[in-house]
Amino acid sequence: MRHRVAHRKLGRTSPHRMALLRNLATSLLDKERIRTTLAKAKELRPFAEKLITLARREDNRVHARRLASRHVQSNEVLKKLFDTLGPRFAGRNGGYSRILRLGPRKGDGAEMALVELVGSEFKPEKKEEKGKKAGAAAPEGGQKAEKKADKKPEKKAADKPKRARASKGAKEAAAE
Repeated sequence: MRHRVAHRKLGRTSPHRMALLRNLATSLLDKERIRTTLAKAKELRPFAEKLITLARREDNRVHARRLASRHVQSNEVLKKLFDTLGPRFAGRNGGYSRILRLGPRKGDGAEMALVELVGSEFKPEKKEEKGKKAGAAAPEGGQKAEKKADKKPEKKAADKPKRARASKGAKEAAAE
């Protein structure tokens, strides 16, 4: 029975696991979006959210910064955590990150996931701008495609091996 067994071991010893989580949390807070395995992502989320909760504290900020510095590897990331991310999530009661499943990794089939902070989502260009760019580029692209189509048969004939042409010529000569 697994009563009161809280975390995944991730195939590592305790110090190695803590180092892994610290590095993942530092990368997540720095880049705001990282790609990792699903098991690591599920372990990382509560770890990183506790750091963000520390950054939100209004009282005794020096102590909170020292507690967070135990786990955050970079002073620049620590500064970003307390100056940018803490105030960004000040009005939010938890749920600072999300996990998006990406499917199996090609090499070993491990389930991959994207961990991102809420508010750092990918924002594609507007459809109107894409339509205008595509509409303006379409006539030029169409002309270029026609020119390329004309050139392609010439290149293919020139790229054929000599033996193929010689045998083709021999076949024509034999047919005559």
